[in-house]
Amino acid sequence: MAGAITVHTSEEASKRPKHITETGLVRWLLIGIALLFLGLIVVMPLISVFIEAFKKGIDVYIASITEPDALSALKLTLIVALIAVPVNTIFGVAAAWAISKFRFRGKNILITLIDLPFAVSPVISGLIYVLLFGAQGFLGPWLDERGIQIIFAVPGIVLATVFVTVPFVARELIPLMQAQGVQEEEAAASLGAKGWQIFWRVTVPNIKWGLLYGVILCNARAMGEFGAVSVVSGHIRGETNTLPLHIEILYNEYQFSASFAVASLLVMLAVITLIVKSIVEWKSNQQKPVSQSN
Repeated sequence: MAGAITVHTSEEASKRPKHITETGLVRWLLIGIALLFLGLIVVMPLISVFIEAFKKGIDVYIASITEPDALSALKLTLIVALIAVPVNTIFGVAAAWAISKFRFRGKNILITLIDLPFAVSPVISGLIYVLLFGAQGFLGPWLDERGIQIIFAVPGIVLATVFVTVPFVARELIPLMQAQGVQEEEAAASLGAKGWQIFWRVTVPNIKWGLLYGVILCNARAMGEFGAVSVVSGHIRGETNTLPLHIEILYNEYQFSASFAVASLLVMLAVITLIVKSIVEWKSNQQKPVSQSN
């Protein structure tokens, strides 16, 4: 009996290295394919942007990114992001709190509306605002009588950007808050805590990393949005061009070095966003074991 057990164990031991070896080969093969794909599709195009940007020298590069229209486009991009991101952060937290903590009629409709910008083409969303606020739109004549310009102006760009970035914060928080449940909020309420006290001292600490992650994604999309902004901006140089639109104009004018120089600014903003995103993910993963052990 003992001999049979010994033979069985030795057979398993002889088979195990082969299985481990095959698993290791498959793992490294998949990793290699992923790295090769990312290298060809992502890394090489990004490197080529900087190669083209510095092709004519550092002086041309600096002149391209400090040119008045480029600085105006950078300024407008940051202004739009600074408006759109806080608006969607407030909406996202409110929507996620309502959907995850309360029962009410129309909840599924609200979730569908939040997801709508993911399903609608950005160009279509821009056209919607033109139909609403344009000179020949539903509200256009009323706005024109009062000297209010939305389309082909900064307000239209902000509205279009807010529309396309609506889902990011809400969609990051909804599953997180649903998974956490309402036990902690109910316990705080039973101890006499008020609504805002519960929100700031119980809800916010539990969602802070998910909230920050959603804000980062929202900011990245806001700075890089092209389709919706292109429709409502009017492409007025130095006034209504964001960085993506300014890059397109330079490229269409065969100013390739300048277009790649300005594109490098957008790439650097994206890289900074990814670095912050990675830090947030690391911090979140570091705190998970602590919260689970408690």
